[in-house]
This record gives sequence, C-alpha cells and structure tokens, in this order.
Amino acid sequence: MKKLILLAGFVFLHLPAAVGQHVSYRPGESVSYVVHYGAINGGVATLDIVSDTTYGRELWHAKMDARTTGMADALFKVRDIYEAYIDPETELPVRSIRNISEGRYKRYNVVLFDHASRRDSAILTSDLTGVHITQQGIHDILSCFYWFRNHILPGMEHVKKGEVISIMTWFTDELYPIRMKYIGVEDVKTRMGRIRCYKFNPVTETGRLFKTEEDVSFWFSADKNFLPVKIRFDIFVGAFMVEMVSYDGLLYPLEIKKK
Repeated sequence: MKKLILLAGFVFLHLPAAVGQHVSYRPGESVSYVVHYGAINGGVATLDIVSDTTYGRELWHAKMDARTTGMADALFKVRDIYEAYIDPETELPVRSIRNISEGRYKRYNVVLFDHASRRDSAILTSDLTGVHITQQGIHDILSCFYWFRNHILPGMEHVKKGEVISIMTWFTDELYPIRMKYIGVEDVKTRMGRIRCYKFNPVTETGRLFKTEEDVSFWFSADKNFLPVKIRFDIFVGAFMVEMVSYDGLLYPLEIKKK
C-alpha cells in the first residue's frame, strides 16, 4: 500500500517551468474517485484543496483521503489521509501530515519544511526522525502534485514520447527517487464521457508487487485543468483501477467528449 499511495498520490516530475506560469487550479477544487477490481468496487478517494489560515498567514490546505468500502473494508480496512499546507506564493510545502491506518498498521507523521533559512538547501523536521537537510525546492507528495499541474503539464509540447524524467521526493520520512516515462496522448473512457489525456508510466520496482517496471499508468486530462483522470495498477493478482467519478470547483470547464 505504501508504494501504491506514493504513486497514486501523485508521482510528480521536475522539469524547467513552462514559459509564463499557467494556473490550473484554485482553492475550492474537489475531485472524487472510485477504486475497483474488475466489476467489484473496493474503495473511494477524494482530493481537495481549500484556503486556510495557519501560522498566522494564508496557506492552501490540500488533503487526500483514501479508504476501503464494502467487502474490502471488512477484509482489510484502510483509512489513509495525506495533508499538505502549501505556501501559495512559492507552491512549496510548509507542513505535511501522513495519517495511515491499514489493518493493524498505523502511522502518524508530521513534517515541517523550512525553505528560507539556508540558501543552498531545505531543512525538514519530522516528529518521528528529527532534522533532515535536503535539496532546495523539495516537495511532499501533495504539494508536488499541484506544482506539477501548474508548471509541468502546460509544457508537454517539449516532452517527447519515451522520455524518462526523474525527481527526488520526500515520502515516508525519506528521500524517494521517482522516474516517469511519457507514453503519449490517449482518449480515456469515463462515466462522464471520453477525456483526452496525457499518459505516463512511473518506472516501478519489480518484485513482490509488480511484474515489470511499467505496471502502473497515469492519465492526466489534456486540457487546462490537468486533472488525474485514471490510474491503473497491474499487479500479480490482476488490475486495480482508480477512476474519477465527480468533480467540483474546477478553474476551467473539463473538456469531455460526450458519449
């Protein structure tokens, strides 16, 4: 589950910013997803961002909530919550929270990000592992997702098919390298209609969970919103899907080809 949440919660890349910053979202945006295995629904997830006053200043509070439902909930209950408080000027995280409950395993972790004290690095303070010195401009999973939508996807004309882009992120209290391979543009079928999307394959670790390095796929809407529309996990027991089922508060109308 750790690797699934890392990838689903957004696998975000570091590329030169596109010329002229594009704004793809605003506080008040909310997106809902359903998780299923074939015809069997096994969970739901939501991704929200709102304005919040914390530490005496206005920040953006992003939250991802994923949980099992139905039979899956009876067999193995999951309640995973990720939160990030983001500086709207720099789009960098100020505080992140990981609140995990998966069966008997539980973990609660708060990390504070100091991007200003050092000119050549960032200072991260974890309530579990103490102080860490990392590279400048480091993101957590959620802040990186929103930064990715504003700075990377608007410049997709500069990315070639097959290109692999790498980023070092901070996840589960450690540096975690991510590599993403751009596959191309595809139309994705959703409950609302077909949506033109950019497809990426995160290069995954083979072994207990995945058979090959390309067993995870992401589709982001190829309009001005750049929403994550669909995620597919091909694991040893079959394919799990995460599909968008509703949305609200988008900055632009979602471009949907009606059925």
